[in-house]
Amino acid sequence: MKAETIDWSQLPFSYMPLPSRYEAVFQNGCWQEKGLITETEIRLSESAAVLQYAQSCFEGLKAYSTRDGQVVTFRPELNAQRMIDTCRRLVMPEISIEMFVSAVDAVIRDNAAFIPPYGSGATLYLRPFMIGTNPVLGVRSADEFLFRVFATPVGPYFKGGVKPITLTVSDFDRAAPRGTGHVKGGLNYAMSLYAGHQAKAQGYAENMYLDAATQSKVEETGGANVFFITSDGKFVTPDSHTILPSITRRSLVTVAADYLGMQVEEREVYLSELPSFLECGLCGTAAIITPVGAIHDHGKMIEFPSGMEKPGPVCLKLYDTLLGIQTGQVAAPEGWLHRVL
Repeated sequence: MKAETIDWSQLPFSYMPLPSRYEAVFQNGCWQEKGLITETEIRLSESAAVLQYAQSCFEGLKAYSTRDGQVVTFRPELNAQRMIDTCRRLVMPEISIEMFVSAVDAVIRDNAAFIPPYGSGATLYLRPFMIGTNPVLGVRSADEFLFRVFATPVGPYFKGGVKPITLTVSDFDRAAPRGTGHVKGGLNYAMSLYAGHQAKAQGYAENMYLDAATQSKVEETGGANVFFITSDGKFVTPDSHTILPSITRRSLVTVAADYLGMQVEEREVYLSELPSFLECGLCGTAAIITPVGAIHDHGKMIEFPSGMEKPGPVCLKLYDTLLGIQTGQVAAPEGWLHRVL
């Protein structure tokens, strides 16, 4: 596909192969950079570690066209550090922050024609990932790995605007107290597919998972962190060792406190508290903020006063402010925007 034929306003949130991507391979104890390549396919042994024991991890971030004509990424060093943390937990070789950011920059620059223009509502999505590639049979870590970064232009995660969704409290556990819930391994997402399918079959957009130990504390959903707004204007988000450390959530904590003057509480949030909150939202790279209008809890519905018709006023302010920072409409904190072009 040629960039000039794309209708940026109609882009779906889906994969579109672009001319180039970055690749490096880990062999004999060190990384060997291949740089930019054109091949979209990956050839693997049928006994590759990623196929047998799911040894894989990934990241997701976006490149934004700003109001003043720059192209930037948003806090990419945090994505790099999160991949490092994941690699340590999954016995995979680490990628340095410098190598990670440089690879992302190279892919953006080489596919510059496909960066959606400012104001189109579209962005360039970057997917860095790593997989174990050499054959294994017994349960063990791979010795060889592939690191790749590809890009694809995407439209808004939700077509038709940001509208509230309904969650359901899951009977499944997302992560164990000493498990891998805090890292971005593919295995965490694979185990959430069945529960997510069940939720959607029942008419809900997504699951809300509780802590595995007591089934009384809110954790997150299958693909996003969660936050709440109290009646006295506080921003509350769960604190747990089994939650993925969302870069969007961490940024919203700063936005809430420093830009909106809100009191922030990162603490345990009990399911029994939910009826007292005014607003609820999910947060992540893809949609930034998804407002939640109601949560189904085993036969009863917890409905937030913000309703199902439109985002609550605080969720909307948080969304507009963070998107404004990412696209250059609002002054960003020092170091939040990394200029690529």
